Amino acid sequence: MSDVSEMFGVDKASLALKDAFLRWQCRVRMMAMRDKQGRPDDAVMPDLFLPGESEAMGQIITVLSKSPMFSKTPELKHMVMRTNDPAQRREKALQLFSETYFQKSREFSDVLTASFAGKTAAVEKILAAQKCRLHFSAYNQTFEIACTVSELGSTDPMYQSTWWHNHLFNPDMSSSAVVVAFAPLWSDSNAEPPVLTAAQR
Repeated sequence: MSDVSEMFGVDKASLALKDAFLRWQCRVRMMAMRDKQGRPDDAVMPDLFLPGESEAMGQIITVLSKSPMFSKTPELKHMVMRTNDPAQRREKALQLFSETYFQKSREFSDVLTASFAGKTAAVEKILAAQKCRLHFSAYNQTFEIACTVSELGSTDPMYQSTWWHNHLFNPDMSSSAVVVAFAPLWSDSNAEPPVLTAAQR
């Protein structure tokens, strides 16, 4: 780890876990686009656990967005606006997401998002808890990610990225959709098999 990372209090294990998770997420999302026509599976649909709960509330479909400097939101919006044909939108989306979009994990934010049709009782409960755990398990790999939870405003770049991304696959995407952000607490998270730092390899 660099001296800069140490100055900001980021430990090597947390950095290694974050990098491994982002690489895995990019890989499994590209696989879903190439092999499953974009249909989400357990690799992108974690079980959500509220603090103190041993049973999951259920699964949520997460979106992995690029960091602002690498944003492709204008392109996603253009793909939606250029045609009213859902099949054409989906075809163009699959082409983009299965080729270059997920190739560089360093271009992505580690903050996951999920959209909901409205502020249901379940969404209210998640937001009120302010924290949760997301349990990913697929392809012989698990990640248990502790997160802080917040609702994004409609002008937030990650709200926009999530909304246009999901609209490509869901023609009935509501303009009043609620988008929730899940910001990982890497020092409280883990993986199985464990992620090793460079010094441990």
